[in-house]
Amino acid sequence: MDHGEARLTVVGLGAAGASLAWRLVDAGVPFEVVEAPAAADVRSPDRTWSTWGAHGPGPFGHLVAASWPRIRLVAPDGAVVTADLGSWRYRSLHSTDLDRAVRAKLAAAGVAVHERVLAGRPPAPAVDTRPVPVPTDGRTLLWQHFLGYRVRAERPVFDPVTATLMDFRTPQPAGGVAFGYVLPTTPTEALVEYTEFSEHLLTDAQYRERLGELLQRSGTGPHEVLSEERGVIPMTDAGFPASDEPGVLRWGANAGSIRPSTGYSFTTLQRQADALAAQAARRSVDGLTLPPPHRGRHLLMDSLVLDALTSGRIDGASFFVDLFRRNPVHRVLGFLDGTTTPAEDLALMATSPRAAMLSTVLSRARPGVPLRR
Repeated sequence: MDHGEARLTVVGLGAAGASLAWRLVDAGVPFEVVEAPAAADVRSPDRTWSTWGAHGPGPFGHLVAASWPRIRLVAPDGAVVTADLGSWRYRSLHSTDLDRAVRAKLAAAGVAVHERVLAGRPPAPAVDTRPVPVPTDGRTLLWQHFLGYRVRAERPVFDPVTATLMDFRTPQPAGGVAFGYVLPTTPTEALVEYTEFSEHLLTDAQYRERLGELLQRSGTGPHEVLSEERGVIPMTDAGFPASDEPGVLRWGANAGSIRPSTGYSFTTLQRQADALAAQAARRSVDGLTLPPPHRGRHLLMDSLVLDALTSGRIDGASFFVDLFRRNPVHRVLGFLDGTTTPAEDLALMATSPRAAMLSTVLSRARPGVPLRR
């Protein structure tokens, strides 16, 4: 199908832009894409995106690289919390697979993809997914930063039906939390990441040292590194301002789509992409409006958790382990995905460290509380 003359520009083919582009093709909306060349530093790095639930991630179920019916957390003392997901699955897909599939779909539909670095304002109307400076007007700003290796071990050491979301058997940063993240695909292959939520980034040597320690603690043994991925994601309760350029809608990480307490965004982007494509198909693309990425009460709860973590009122490792230990797994994952009801949120709050969270709430009544970053 030839989409003819474009009447909308999508800037960027990362998770947000690719998700919208796929749907715009299906909706028959004429558009074009502007994406930075592969060699440009502004392109998003290759990475693994994860989602969970009863169904696949929007229209990309066929691109899911692996899924797991069970998850686990490991406490600092080695105690293990394991949860079977029932009809749900924890799923991952690779950014390279999504990029390849979306570009093939665009080419088949006759959608132009202009590879160039766009330095200024995009041609309106446009959906602009390029990153912007992270606002500093919130109470808290942490960085989720990580280095991961996709490894092949010499002997079978991984459980391919269990994803390890958090392994806290690693030194913990002050005012933050650090953990290992393990997604096995076979008994000998897995993505193993060292992840930290903290105010400051590490040096390359520090990331590699801590990831090496994680691989050793996990009993990986002799192994080959097949590939690596790294990233830095803002975790903040600050609000992202809308674009002041007429006809330009900011969307993605530059518009608050990242969940402040977790750094996850892929599922949120799928919900927003559905809404944006439906708007574009029904009426003029000049009036596109962005659906809120997260519910207000969830953002408030995230803000309190980030505040309590950075202030040291809660211990991050204990907090996350107890959250899964004291609640049904679907309640916790539903909250992290923004789908829980008010009653479920209250039940979740009842299992959190009450004194620490109450102290955090009361601190909000004091004027002049500075931003922690």
